[in-house]
Amino acid sequence: MTARGSHLRRVAAACLVAGSAVVVPQSVAAALPPPVVDLAALGPARDLSGQPRPLEPTEQRTVCAEPVLTGGSPQEPPFAQRVLDLPAAWQFSRGAGQKVAVIDTGVNPHPRLPALQPGGDFVSDSDGTVDCDGHGTLVAGIIAARPDPGDAFTGVAPEAEILTIRQLSLAFEPVERNRTPNPGSIADAGYGNVLTLAAAVVRAVDLGATVINISEVACTPAGGDQADAALGAAVRYAYERNVVVVVAAGNLQSGGSCAQQNERSGWGGVQTVASPAWFQPYVLPVASVDPDGAPSALTLYGPWVGVAAIGRDIVSLDSKPGGAGLVNGVQTAEGIHSVEGTSFAAPYVAGLAALIRSRYPELTAQQVIDRITRTAHAPGPGRDDRIGHGLIDPLAALTAPLPDRPIGDGAMTPRAIAEPAYAAGPDPRPRRIALAGSIAAMTVLGIGLALARAFRHDRDELPELDPPQDGDA
Repeated sequence: MTARGSHLRRVAAACLVAGSAVVVPQSVAAALPPPVVDLAALGPARDLSGQPRPLEPTEQRTVCAEPVLTGGSPQEPPFAQRVLDLPAAWQFSRGAGQKVAVIDTGVNPHPRLPALQPGGDFVSDSDGTVDCDGHGTLVAGIIAARPDPGDAFTGVAPEAEILTIRQLSLAFEPVERNRTPNPGSIADAGYGNVLTLAAAVVRAVDLGATVINISEVACTPAGGDQADAALGAAVRYAYERNVVVVVAAGNLQSGGSCAQQNERSGWGGVQTVASPAWFQPYVLPVASVDPDGAPSALTLYGPWVGVAAIGRDIVSLDSKPGGAGLVNGVQTAEGIHSVEGTSFAAPYVAGLAALIRSRYPELTAQQVIDRITRTAHAPGPGRDDRIGHGLIDPLAALTAPLPDRPIGDGAMTPRAIAEPAYAAGPDPRPRRIALAGSIAAMTVLGIGLALARAFRHDRDELPELDPPQDGDA
């Protein structure tokens, strides 16, 4: 029961992470640069993507999670759904024609996901439509669950299709267990690593996904071995093929590899690297905010964070085999824990990306990301490392008229200033000739006046003569 409770508690934590917690000296973290993505590293993932399978024999070691519903089916939209004002957004788009890949723990078939498509399994031998962990089904429901008259829950893009690829499970482990986590592991228990995640991304692109949601994070200390070169190449592969990749920013976990918060802003303050989130701009990383709008205490900060969505008090689809209802918690040894985390903030943004792609099919992946980030409700300084550009706004993202480039883009770039252009007027030459003639005439007149004054002056200076006398000859 203790092992099972520990497993369920990890699932409830929402964002699946890897490694062990290591506190790195600030001097090491200060030297961390943004990652360099090399497409040549894609080779191993490309080789694996065509035939999804685990890299080694695996087996199930723990019982499957059993999410629960407390309080009955919601008759009012859940807060995370209500704050987005989805009915207003649905006037313009419901996600029709979009295929959203959920790379996760699998997605169980559910009557409210009628367009579910299998994409393969890198954990075991299924087609991806199983979810022992109760995680991927919740993510898929947030993105695309159809409405039901029995409750007020629905997905963000209810007319979108879901492509499920199982890439991670905390219930499975290699048959030949290695007690020491390898670089690139996504969890300190279970099965899945950044190489199979990269292969899943490539597979999703090749199967026609227009949006990819990744609610998994591999955390490593800054300066450590991320072993994620193939993953960086895979998300760039997706980006360059016009696929929007939305990822969870990561959760803080006491005692785990995501235990060290990135308290200082910028790349110089990075203590913990979250992959694939740090491969921005090829991905759109999503942080979690609480219902009051404040950054969730569980969300991992970073210079890569793009936007935020509600990541607390989540309601979504039941992941149990044959389940047809909703869930909002998970049973653990310590009681029922609510569903929360950046894992469940990310699919709200993936659903929004599907809405935008459906309404504006001509937009590139970067233009879709721009619409999401530039219409978000920004924090005071305009962006920060806790929640990026702020809380998403679906209606604004679907309707706001945006300039081709952000306001102020290139404002500091020197540029030549052209002389002002004037409208053509009447020919100025006759006026100039007349003016010249007037000046000449006035000059002559002036000279004449000057001479006349001089002449009068000279006359005034002559000696006065005595009048003539009688008898003078």
